[in-house]
Amino acid sequence: MAAAAEAGARTWPGGGSPRPGSPASSPVLGGGGRARPGAGTERAGGRALVPPGALGHSFRKVTLTKPTFCHLCSDFIWGLAGFLCDVCNFMSHEKCLKHMKTPCACVAPSLVRVPVAHCFGLRALYKRRFCAVCRKGLEAPALRCEVCELHVHPDCVPFACSDCRQCHQDGHLDHDTYHHHWREGNLASGARCDVCRKTCGSSEVLAGLRCEWCGLQAHSVCSSALTPECTFGRLRSMVLPPVCVRLLSRNFSKMHCFRISEATAPESGETDDIVDGSAVTGPGREVPAVPESSKQTLKIFDGNDAMRRNHFRVVTVPRLARGEEVLEAALRAYYLSEDPRDFELQPLPLAAQGGDSSAPGKAQSVGATGDEGSRGPASRDPTPDAWVIRALPRTQEVLRIYPAWLKVGVAYVSLRVTLQSTVRTVVLEVLPLLGCQAERPESFRLVEVLMGSRQVQRTVLADEEPILDRLRDIRQTSLRQMSQTRFYVVEGLPVEPRVSLFIGGLPPGLASQEYGPLLQEAVGTKADVVTVTHIYPSQGALVLDVTCFAEAERLYMLVRDTTVQGRQLTALVLPDVLHEKLPPDCCPLLVFVNPKSGGLKGRDLLCSFRKLLNPHQVFELTNGGPLPGFHVFSQTPRFRVLVCGGDGTVGWVLGALEETRHRLACPEPSVAILPLGTGNDLGRVLRWGAGYSGEDPFSVLVSVDEADAVLMDRWTILLDAQEATGTENSVEPPKIVQMNNYCGIGIDAELSLDFHQAREEEPGKFTSRFHNKGVYVRVGLQKMSHSRGLHREIRLQVGQQEVELPSIEGLIFINIPSWGSGADLWGSDNDGRFEKPRIDDGLLEVVGVTGVVHMGQVQGGLRSGIRIAQGSYFRVTLLKATPVQVDGEPWVQAPGHMIISAAGPKVHMLKKSKQKPRKAGVPKETRVDVASAAEGDAEARQ
Repeated sequence: MAAAAEAGARTWPGGGSPRPGSPASSPVLGGGGRARPGAGTERAGGRALVPPGALGHSFRKVTLTKPTFCHLCSDFIWGLAGFLCDVCNFMSHEKCLKHMKTPCACVAPSLVRVPVAHCFGLRALYKRRFCAVCRKGLEAPALRCEVCELHVHPDCVPFACSDCRQCHQDGHLDHDTYHHHWREGNLASGARCDVCRKTCGSSEVLAGLRCEWCGLQAHSVCSSALTPECTFGRLRSMVLPPVCVRLLSRNFSKMHCFRISEATAPESGETDDIVDGSAVTGPGREVPAVPESSKQTLKIFDGNDAMRRNHFRVVTVPRLARGEEVLEAALRAYYLSEDPRDFELQPLPLAAQGGDSSAPGKAQSVGATGDEGSRGPASRDPTPDAWVIRALPRTQEVLRIYPAWLKVGVAYVSLRVTLQSTVRTVVLEVLPLLGCQAERPESFRLVEVLMGSRQVQRTVLADEEPILDRLRDIRQTSLRQMSQTRFYVVEGLPVEPRVSLFIGGLPPGLASQEYGPLLQEAVGTKADVVTVTHIYPSQGALVLDVTCFAEAERLYMLVRDTTVQGRQLTALVLPDVLHEKLPPDCCPLLVFVNPKSGGLKGRDLLCSFRKLLNPHQVFELTNGGPLPGFHVFSQTPRFRVLVCGGDGTVGWVLGALEETRHRLACPEPSVAILPLGTGNDLGRVLRWGAGYSGEDPFSVLVSVDEADAVLMDRWTILLDAQEATGTENSVEPPKIVQMNNYCGIGIDAELSLDFHQAREEEPGKFTSRFHNKGVYVRVGLQKMSHSRGLHREIRLQVGQQEVELPSIEGLIFINIPSWGSGADLWGSDNDGRFEKPRIDDGLLEVVGVTGVVHMGQVQGGLRSGIRIAQGSYFRVTLLKATPVQVDGEPWVQAPGHMIISAAGPKVHMLKKSKQKPRKAGVPKETRVDVASAAEGDAEARQ
């Protein structure tokens, strides 16, 4: 078996996919093209020879019948001629062909350095976006990766590269330095190149590059003038570096690892049997008209798996097309760049067309090696309408072997394998080529990696398995699968499985020793591989350390379908933050998003923050609450928190922070707010605004980074409900509530209670801030004539002094100078009896209102409330059942006592800076002096 390192092979830059078209991407850049030995300047069918460096494109000159733009420079193509790639639909000026750096979709999988699967969400409409595979517009519901900016048609998903961002270390090709992770196209129409400062974005075609970590934007030609290392851009101090996150995710999908809700849309091909590769039709896209009489439409399968699933591509060819032309069209439909002479088309037996792929019988075949006068399927009579592409038998083949470690002088080596070659002989011959002559060869294994767009699967091959038989079996199953399969040489070191599982939803308030047996009874944990490492009794949650991948997967799936004492359990896969590797200037941002707040804006923000930051630092509050986030960051010495939601959501997070403070290495993280609720009073006080109205999420993060730290008081309310006749017989046990903004008793709480009940009855209607306020107005009008004489039903004690109440209908304790969506209830007038209120003065202000009309006047700025008292300790006695609300959460409180006092240490909040945020550009150190290079590249595009 001959073996040699392929000339020109080099290492790829670290961090994500290599730059499209960079010399380090692949040793032979043009090797995947359609050029054939002995071909002239132009072959039959008018297809031009692929020039060196064309990255696998199959360009031909076409006549333009409508306005068209170049995919390289994004400029308009003047004249009537352009050059179109028959495989990926790349359109170019003739002058731009020599500057081509974007690979064709048929060879793009081979340029991916570290295969990372994507996380596709639900189908949705994405205006002015383009598919990364076929480069056509997304005019119908399409798919988008939740972690990166990849957009694809549903039927193009099987052909998408597994080139998502690598956001953590998983034991496969881990590295300590990161280079730019470029994503082509779908930039803003006004985006400018950071090299030449000219427009690089386009709303007409897929053009321009953007780094998905630092946000650098550039033309494809200009990108080579930038330094390869990525510094994570303007947000580098807030991003959790991937090198600092470890997650062994062998048995878990990327959706599970990033805690992303599972998509309910069907997988590509599950409901759509016909997927057109030539005209590129699919669900929701334009279906081609009935072909002309001179053309015919053929169904093309790429292997046994496609026949079994009845998944095929459709190609339209002339009825008099030669066999070679039909075969090339079939290969293009599956984005295959190999030599057509290595394949043939076999008609599909009728039994197989009916769904039985195992039906015997091999009819005539059509290949590229027939005589020049042979015709394609159209010349046979009768003509089968379904064909399968089959690889011809091979007695030898050149196989690429990739090293599974980084510090090696080549990207891969090429070996010639024969019928006698086995997995063990391949390993023995490849090790010297990778500089491992002194290593023990028996400790190395050959691993087959299937780089699917949704999941990357790894299989360790048996030592004695014939390698050519393995390749033949893969091609028989799926030719597309073969194009996405790699072979890695891996040192067979023992891997220590370790998975952290968060289990929530257990009954709170139990003794710590009760949770282990309770979970054992519910799901049957195995004591030899499962250890309870952390218990949170107040929140009914615990964290498991599982040392078996299979057991971790079993527990994860089982827990999600289990209820304990009527409560649905929650299971999350948590990463480990390697805090000792954090850079000195790094203060990562922990983001909590309530997707139910702000209508659909919460869900959009969740996706945006996952892409701007590391998705491991973004947590969805409806999936386990804030506790998983604080647990993941528990050993991080410095971090900040961003809460996206209403005042109730902020109180929820601050309450969880208070309960876990003693477990945190950073016990007092600063908290910023992105207001998504209805009132958003705390957000107003801290200058974050009256509510989120669609600002750029990047600008929001910049504002958080530049915000000023302030202190804020928090208060504890002890609710001790007792019978009105005495204090001996307790009606219900005492409970404690935390307060951040205000506490209302009487008419204020009654309006909140009516609103809350209306929202519970029809939650689907309460999706906009405007509608919510309208409901408040309606319930307020219904209470205008209401009078209950609250001052006769309660008693107030401030400190040790009894305070006589005036005639009021509502009593409100305020901690911040904003109430009821921005109203100043205390007022701005000076009063010698009281100190000027502050959010950190350790004092609460007590204000009374006389009814709904008075509250409306306060809302309109015509009046203030009735100032009653100011203090740090209050005791309220309720003589009757009375509505009470704390930070917008209302209920009816039974007669008894309410004691309000300061709650431990003050909380650190972030107040938006008054000064205008610095321009959200690229730090100077990420730029290079590329004046001469930019000028040269600009001239190349002229």
